[in-house]
Amino acid sequence: MRFRTSVSSKPSIRSGWGCERGELCVHIRVLIQREPDAADLPLPQYATPGSAGADLYAAIDEPVILQPGERRKISTGIRIALPPGYEAQVRPRSGLAERYGLGMVNAPGTIDSDYRGVVQVILINLGQEPITIRRGDRIAQMVIAPVARAVWQEVDALPETERAEGGFGSTGFSTEK
Repeated sequence: MRFRTSVSSKPSIRSGWGCERGELCVHIRVLIQREPDAADLPLPQYATPGSAGADLYAAIDEPVILQPGERRKISTGIRIALPPGYEAQVRPRSGLAERYGLGMVNAPGTIDSDYRGVVQVILINLGQEPITIRRGDRIAQMVIAPVARAVWQEVDALPETERAEGGFGSTGFSTEK
C-alpha cells in the first residue's frame, strides 16, 4: 500500500502498514507554530517508536519553583491546528508523577481541533518537596486522538445491566471473591 504525499497548509490524515514492525499506523499531519520565544526549543517529540504521546517542553524564561500543593500554568510555546474530528490530549508524564509527585490539575487537558491558542499545561506539585521547572524540561505529553460526537437520544428508561447504578468501587478492589 503506497501513499502519495503532498505539501499542504491543512491538517491531514493518512494510514498504512509498515510504520514499525508491520503494525498499522495512522499519520496525522498537525500544523504547528512556535511562539517567538520558543524558537530554540524542540517541537513535540516521540521518545520511542512505540510512544503514544509526544513530549512537550517548558517554554519559560526563568525557572519556576512549585511548592508542595502549588499549581501553575506553564507555556509550551506552541500552537497547533488539528484535522477536524481529532483532539490533542495533554497528559502528565508518569516518571515525573512517580519520582516527584508532579501532576496535572485537569488530566487529560483537551485541545480541541478549532483551538488556536498557545498549548499550556496546568502543573501541580503533589509531592512533599519543592519542584523546579526549567526552560526546556519535558513537562507533559500530548496524544492525538479521534473524537466521537454523540447523537443524544432521550429515553424514558435505560437498558438494564448487571452493574446497574453501582459506581465508585462497587465492583470491588481485590480479585478474590
